[in-house]
Amino acid sequence: MYTLADAFAYCQRLALNHYENFTVASWLLPRALRGHVYAVYAFCRHVDDLGDEAPGDRLRLLDDWRAELERCYHSTPRHPILVALQETIRCFAIPPQPFLKLIEANRMDQRTSRYHTFEELLRYCDHSANPVGHLFLYLFGHADGERQGLADATCTALQLTNFWQDIAVDLGKGRVYIPQEDMARFGYPEEELERGIVNDSFRALMAFEVGRTRELFAKGLGLLDMVDGRLKVDIKLFSLGGLAVLKALERNGYDVFRRQPRLSRWQKAALFVRGLLPGRPEVKTWRR
Repeated sequence: MYTLADAFAYCQRLALNHYENFTVASWLLPRALRGHVYAVYAFCRHVDDLGDEAPGDRLRLLDDWRAELERCYHSTPRHPILVALQETIRCFAIPPQPFLKLIEANRMDQRTSRYHTFEELLRYCDHSANPVGHLFLYLFGHADGERQGLADATCTALQLTNFWQDIAVDLGKGRVYIPQEDMARFGYPEEELERGIVNDSFRALMAFEVGRTRELFAKGLGLLDMVDGRLKVDIKLFSLGGLAVLKALERNGYDVFRRQPRLSRWQKAALFVRGLLPGRPEVKTWRR
C-alpha cells in the first residue's frame, strides 16, 4: 500500500519525466496545486498509454482501469496514481465524469479509425480533450457550465491542431482524423493521403480545417475574461502555442508529410513571454 506522499511523488516523477514542458509549466502553478496537477496528468498519461501502447487486450485493460478508478469513489484504490488522485478528487469535489470520458476516448480509439463528419470528430474531442479542461477548472475552483463551454473550445482546438500536425504520424498508425465528408468536399481521396500527395485540393482542405480550428481558439479566449492569475496565463500560453502551430502549417504550405510543424525553443520562449504580458491575443478567423 502506497502512502499518500509516495503516491504524489510517483505522479510527479511521471509528469516531469514524460512531458518536457512540465518543469517550466509547474513554475506557474500555485505550490498547493502542483501535486494535484501531477496526479491529474499522471492519470491522463496512464490512460493514453493503455490505449496507445499497452500490449494485449487494451479494451480489457481500460475496463480494469475504470474499475480501479471507481475505487476512488467507493473504496480504497491500490495503484499509486489513483491513491493520489483520490485525495485530489476529495479536495476539489471532482465528479467521475471527466475521468470516465477520458477512458471512453481510448476505448473509442480501439474501435474507430475514421470519422465521417466533423460532428463525429467533435464528439471524440469531447471525450479525449475537453475533460482535461474541466479538470483544471475544478482545480482552480471553477465548475460552472459557462466557463466549461469556453474551455471546451480551447481544448478541442488544441486536439484538432495536434491532429493536423500529426497527419502523417497518425496515418502510420492506421488512423485518419480528417473528416471523410471534408475530403470528399474538396476532392481529395484517401488514396492520395496515403501517398502523401500535397496538391491544391489538399491545401484547400487543410486551409478549411485550420480556419475552423482557429475560430475555436478565438472562442475559447473568451475564458480569459472569466479567470485570473496562473490559470489565465496557462490558457494564454496553450492558445498561443496552438495558434503558432497553425501558422507554421500555413507557412509550410500544409506539407505535413515532409516537414512536420514544430516550434523551436526560441519560439516557445517568445510565446512564454507573450503569455505573461497583459491583453488578449488577436486571432484572425477568416478562412481562405
